[in-house]
Amino acid sequence: MDILYLIRSRRDQLRGNAARIAGAILEDVGFAASASIDQLAARAGVSKAAMSRFARLMDCGDLRELRLRLARAAAVGNRFLAPGDAPRTTSRFFRRVLGDIEHSLHRHLEGFDEARFRQAVDLIASAGKIVAFGMGGCSTVFASEIQYRLVRLGHVVSTYHDPVLMRIAAASLGPSDLLVLLSITGITPDLLETARLARSYGARLLAITRADSPLATLADLHLPLHLEESDFIYTPTAARYGMLLAIDLLATELALRDPGASQELLRRVKLALDDYRQGDDRLPLGD
Repeated sequence: MDILYLIRSRRDQLRGNAARIAGAILEDVGFAASASIDQLAARAGVSKAAMSRFARLMDCGDLRELRLRLARAAAVGNRFLAPGDAPRTTSRFFRRVLGDIEHSLHRHLEGFDEARFRQAVDLIASAGKIVAFGMGGCSTVFASEIQYRLVRLGHVVSTYHDPVLMRIAAASLGPSDLLVLLSITGITPDLLETARLARSYGARLLAITRADSPLATLADLHLPLHLEESDFIYTPTAARYGMLLAIDLLATELALRDPGASQELLRRVKLALDDYRQGDDRLPLGD
């Protein structure tokens, strides 16, 4: 059980020494996690015996277990433990989000290598079957984005997010096929396992992921993402805009590989969608 959740949920029922210990822990979780029991007792102004009783109140077998649970809770980092840095005005909030997005986009654009994107296009163009895997928040969404971007250019793409289906799909791939893997962190266990499985059958791997991550190392080619998490924990990671930028650049590079053929395919898509939606000429291609 999450020890901080237990302490917070039971704090109103605590009295005397137990309440003082709870207050000392919640006031400075970093200190509570790193301090000795004697130091924490001194901070709370209680005895070691009171600390033992508090440990049992929090469903810990002994003081050692209490310290281990506090250390585990503190491992998330101070930005999730310190008092929230909530914006005072809506405009400040909007500007902060926009600033993080702009910074991420500029950093990714500066770090992208055109040669890598050309190599990625070569992998896509020569693939017999293309499969995209993504798990979690934006990676799941952007696996489908890969499908939307490439299918209009004549490439059939299958996407999977369920770990069992991913394993089945990976086992069906061969040397002529391409597996596209999307992960900001590059450490998701199911992605790594299915990537190794696909590689064991000769499939080629293209990853859009954090540079120097295990997934990047495993792939034949990776388009690097840069992860810079700010202390403002309330918004989704701006790095996902870097992933979207990589997909857009990749799709554009692929379209320009044969602009004549791409134009004809896009024309067909536009005609089919306009006939279906009865929309005007400036509507996007199914976005």
